[in-house]
Amino acid sequence: MTYCAGLLVQDGLVMIADTRTNAGLDDISTFRKLHVFSWPGDRTFGLMTAGNLSISQSVVSILHEGLPNAETGEIDTLRSAGSMFRAAQLVGRAIRHVHAEDGDALREAGVKFDVSMLFGGQIKGQAMRLFMVYGAGNFIECGVDAPFLQIGEHKYGKPILDRAITYQTHLYDALKIGLISMDSTMRSNIGVGLPIDLMVLRRDADEPELIRRIEAGEPYFHDLRERWSAALRAAHTAIPRPPYAPKSA
Repeated sequence: MTYCAGLLVQDGLVMIADTRTNAGLDDISTFRKLHVFSWPGDRTFGLMTAGNLSISQSVVSILHEGLPNAETGEIDTLRSAGSMFRAAQLVGRAIRHVHAEDGDALREAGVKFDVSMLFGGQIKGQAMRLFMVYGAGNFIECGVDAPFLQIGEHKYGKPILDRAITYQTHLYDALKIGLISMDSTMRSNIGVGLPIDLMVLRRDADEPELIRRIEAGEPYFHDLRERWSAALRAAHTAIPRPPYAPKSA
């Protein structure tokens, strides 16, 4: 299982992904699901993956190598894409390419073609954008009214994002809230776990401002988990009990 969240706020982009992958309770491994493509001074993209690991890794490898363009005969790459929209289209093409190559074999083996991705970033002089790309290669875009997207096991981490994230949220408050969202997911689903990879990309910056891996025992994340749990306990204690019980209760 996987949980990835992308938060696009006024000041920039936050991308957070866990690293746990499993093929059963006795086969748990750690693999990077946040991939950064950066050409400082020109463009930076972040790509997060969920679903079948072999499919995801094939797509990432294709994006590093590029895809041939049937019309021009040239190789289309993320570095040559003329816009964020075209770059997102290339991600979709890479997914469809893997499906065309491996889809039949996977189906015969009883393996579902299961993949989804979050793709975001900025090309110099253009708008910063964030997309969710589906297994068919089509995609939707994050908007000002709903400034975050999630893939994987998203239901446990969504309530805090719904309540706390707006487009005006400070960039590092967005990171903090994203980490709380990750912690909420980890507490409710053992298929999501540490280490956590994250990237912070400030709007109109030449390169990522922060790329970090949070390992087990990292002091800030441990403190965040404890403070959030204590805050929830204090909040529900401070709210009056429902007045519905009998007088004798």
